[in-house]
Amino acid sequence: MEQPGPPSSGIENWPRWRTVLFIIVVCAGQFMSLAALGQTVAAQNIMGVTFGTENPALLSWFTAAYSLTLGTFILPAGRLGDMYGHKKIFLLGWLWTSFWSSLVGFAHTWGPVAFCAMRGLQGMGPAFLVPNAIAIICRTWPMGPKRGMVISLNGAMGPTGFVTGALFSSILAEYAWWPWCFWAMALVSTIITFLAYCIVPDELAKPATPPGVRPPTFDWIGCITGVSGLILINFALNQAPLVGWNTPYIYFTFILGFLIIIFFIYAEFRVTGDPLVPVRGLQPQAIMALGCIAAGWASHGIWLYFFFLFMIDLRHESPLLATGQLAWVVPIGIAFALSTGWMIKKIHVSRVLLLAMLFFFIGTLFLAFAPINQTYWGLTFISVIVMPGGMNLSFPAGVMLLSNAMPREHQGKAASLVGTVVNYSIASGLGIAGMLQKPVNVGGMNPLLGFRAAWYLGSGFSGLGVVIALYFVWKSRQQL
Repeated sequence: MEQPGPPSSGIENWPRWRTVLFIIVVCAGQFMSLAALGQTVAAQNIMGVTFGTENPALLSWFTAAYSLTLGTFILPAGRLGDMYGHKKIFLLGWLWTSFWSSLVGFAHTWGPVAFCAMRGLQGMGPAFLVPNAIAIICRTWPMGPKRGMVISLNGAMGPTGFVTGALFSSILAEYAWWPWCFWAMALVSTIITFLAYCIVPDELAKPATPPGVRPPTFDWIGCITGVSGLILINFALNQAPLVGWNTPYIYFTFILGFLIIIFFIYAEFRVTGDPLVPVRGLQPQAIMALGCIAAGWASHGIWLYFFFLFMIDLRHESPLLATGQLAWVVPIGIAFALSTGWMIKKIHVSRVLLLAMLFFFIGTLFLAFAPINQTYWGLTFISVIVMPGGMNLSFPAGVMLLSNAMPREHQGKAASLVGTVVNYSIASGLGIAGMLQKPVNVGGMNPLLGFRAAWYLGSGFSGLGVVIALYFVWKSRQQL
């Protein structure tokens, strides 16, 4: 996204009820994007029974396919909002989510491959929602406490949405029929589409470019090469645990995706006039900030996916009870999200990022050491209550660090870049963990060993994030 212009919606003259409803509608994009992620994490085993599979490598695709497209299409969606109006793309995102969510529900008769494909297409809807919701917020309120509060509320909707999505999918899977969780999302998305059409000002349906300034053009080369390269690489990473790296199309897909990404980087540097990713202005600190965010969220994706497998397969708990054990994520996540601005002012953004990476590291490591027969109130509980700190502190801290390391004209793209890295790293982390987990668990004879190997890998990812965050802390001390 380009840097949004000044507020132009006249929100200061609105009645309070409309302002509140506007905030709810805009923040619903972040809420639903994570709710859709949680739909297949909690009830994946029940869905697997429908498709006749218990293979964790295949079950992980139910979630990875969604995260893959969500992360891959955020940047193109932000550019489309800049060009055609953020309200238009925001509405398109809701309509897309509604349509493909309904088809995901019907895919129960089409087999697991078709189901994963529908999940991937479903993920494109929230990719339209997330960056354009942030742009709508920034175009509505000027820089200041009000904008910061609404952005914090938007961030808090992430963990709240995930737990809500996991909760309702668990209830419907256990007591009704799991496709209803997708049909319910389609219905809710349709309702929000109507509300957004009525509440979001028509002024925000216009391009964000100020008068007299040349509007950005769509980077077709960057979009086609970037999206296809990322999808091919991630497909290989997540499919390899299922069929093995010795399968020819796996390493061919991975190499082809890698070569396309190399061409994408070259095109962004040398060919395109309005690059999708501002690589020409990225400083080394910006690349390190993105790497830190990627490491932390790859760790989180591994922690979350294998948390449910651990609770359901080894502790023999129901999906509903396993989801209930994550309920602490909602109030703690909201508290962290709302206190982020205060923490950044008090202890500097680099220390906030370090704290987030430590939360990711501690949460993953504690779950890796949790014995099967230990009470939930031991290491598992500690892991659950510290993980929201990593989620809700890393995103705003990463956006701020990235903004500081980017040229002024590209600072508006920081949130989209971080959102892309967050969601793509979740999908990639699951693929890498699956490659490690499958050979370690002795052909499925020792699943606990496989789960712990995945969590150790996640701890390694977040440990790398800690190291990078320490560099930023050291750098900030040098600048004092």
